[in-house]
Amino acid sequence: MSTSEKYVHSLKQIKEVEDKSQKEIDEQKKKVAEELRNFETYAIKSITSAKADGEKLVESSIDQARKKAHTETEKIIEDAKNKAKTVTSRIDSHTVKEIIDILLKEV
Repeated sequence: MSTSEKYVHSLKQIKEVEDKSQKEIDEQKKKVAEELRNFETYAIKSITSAKADGEKLVESSIDQARKKAHTETEKIIEDAKNKAKTVTSRIDSHTVKEIIDILLKEV
């Protein structure tokens, strides 16, 4: 083999290696691009899911707070009713007489 043939042969080998390397690079680019698309899809789904979960949690918290407030309100109303009954039942004849005496002293 002559020197020029060896040179041409070496150039062919270099070209084959370059082509092979470029093919591997292109395949790797495709793989990375696909992984990025998959990650983006996963991220969007995760964000959407987290948002929905957050909205459900807020709704649940509001509902629980509303129920608690209603229960406390009912308790306060019941306590007020009981106290009102107690106050009215405390007014006996002696208390009425004292009230009348106080009112008549002012006249």
